[in-house]
Amino acid sequence: MKIRRILATAVAAAVTTPVVFLSAAPAFADTKPSPSPTQKSTLDDEDPEDMPSLEELKAAVALAQKAYDEAVVDLAKAKEALKAFDKPEHPLRAAMTEAKTAAEAAAAAKILADEKLAEAEKAVTELPADATEEQKAAAAAAVTEAKRVADEAAIAKTAADRESAEADKAFSDARSAASQVVTLAQKVKKAAAEDLAEAQEELKFYEEIGGECEVDPAVEIALSGPKTVTAGQPAVFSLRVTNTSDAPLDAVHAFADALRIPEDDEAIDEETDFADRMIPVEWSSADNLEWTSFTEEFDSIEIGKLAKGAHYDVKLRLTVPADATAGEGAAFSYAEYETNDGECGMGDYADVTFDILAAKGDKPKPEPTPTPSVTTTTPAPAPSTAGNTNTTPQGGSSTTRVNGSLAATGADDTLPLGLAAGAAVALGAGAVFFARRRKADANA
Repeated sequence: MKIRRILATAVAAAVTTPVVFLSAAPAFADTKPSPSPTQKSTLDDEDPEDMPSLEELKAAVALAQKAYDEAVVDLAKAKEALKAFDKPEHPLRAAMTEAKTAAEAAAAAKILADEKLAEAEKAVTELPADATEEQKAAAAAAVTEAKRVADEAAIAKTAADRESAEADKAFSDARSAASQVVTLAQKVKKAAAEDLAEAQEELKFYEEIGGECEVDPAVEIALSGPKTVTAGQPAVFSLRVTNTSDAPLDAVHAFADALRIPEDDEAIDEETDFADRMIPVEWSSADNLEWTSFTEEFDSIEIGKLAKGAHYDVKLRLTVPADATAGEGAAFSYAEYETNDGECGMGDYADVTFDILAAKGDKPKPEPTPTPSVTTTTPAPAPSTAGNTNTTPQGGSSTTRVNGSLAATGADDTLPLGLAAGAAVALGAGAVFFARRRKADANA
C-alpha cells in the first residue's frame, strides 16, 4: 500500500539515521537539519507529508471502480464473441461447413471416376481375341475418357481439400484469437480488481488512521520487562493500560509489538523488510488466561470498557527466534479508545529496550520471571480495583509525558529517535499520522 510504504519508509530512514528521519518526516520536528553528504537520501520522495488526501483517495477508488466495471463489460463481450463460434450461423463456421461439404462431394466424384477408369481398363483386357479394330479403338477411347475424368476429379478433390483446410484454419485461428482475447480480458479484469481492492484498502486505511481521533492522555500505557532476553527462550513483559480521564471509556484496545533493532552499520532503505526483524508477541490477561498470538484479523488486545481511574493488566510473552544473533531489542505498546458519544483517541507510546543474548543450546524455560529494567516510563500508581479487573499490577508503569524537542514524536527523550520511529513500524505507523495531524492542526 502506498500510504503504508510512505510511513514505513520514513521509519526506515529513522532507524538508519535520526538526521535522515527528521529530513524525511518533517512532521516529527519543528526544525529539519540537512542530511550530511555521506548520508543516503533515497527516501525523500516517500515523505509522510505527501500522503494523498481523502478526496484523492476517493477519486482513486472511483477511477479504479470505473476501470473494473469496463473490464467486466469487456470480458463479457469477449466471452460472447467466443461463444458465437459455436453457432452454425457464424460466417466462418458456415464457410467451414460449406467447404467441408464440397470436399466430401469432390472425394465422392473422384471415387466414382476412378471406378469408371478401372472398368474401362478392365474392358480392354477382356476384349475377345477376334475383336475387331473398331471394338479395340472404342475400348481404348473409353479408357482415355475415363482417365481424363478421373484426373479432373483428382484435381477437383485436391482443390476442395485445400479450401476445406483453409476454411478450417481460418475458423480455428479466429476462434483461438477470440479465446486469447477472453484470456487477456480476464487478466485485465483481475488487474483491475486488484487495483480496485488496493484503492479501497488505501481509503480504508486512511479512514482508520485519519478520522477525528487525536493523541489523548485519557489512556496511559506502562510497559516493563527484563533487561536481557535469550534467543529461543520466552520472556514475559508487563503491560498496564490506565484510564486517566474523568469518565469511563467504553471501548479500549491495546496494541503491542517488538522487534530486533538493526545494528548501527546495517544498511536500511525503502526495500528493507522489517518483517524479518519482528519478534513474535503473545498476550494473556485475567480475562484471557491462554497465551494468544496477534494476527492480521485480531491485531489488538480487546480490553473493552474501562472505568474512570481503572487499569487493566496484561502479560506479554516475547520469543526471540532461536537463531537470532546477539544485539538489542525493543518492545512497544499503545492504546486507543472510543466512547458511546463518538469520541475517540490514542495514547502515547510506551517502550522498553533489552539486550538479546544468543542462544546457548539450553532448553528454554517455561516462563522466566521478569526483572524490571530501565524503561521510558515511570513507576505505576498503587493497585486499583476500579474498572473491569480487580487484579493487581503485573509490573506495569505509566508513560512519562514528553516535554522537549522530541515531543512531536510521541517518544520520550531517553529513547533514541531512530528507535522511537521503529515503534511506528511495529505498530502500523499510527504515531506518524497522528504527529502529522497535530502539526497540521497547529498550523491551521
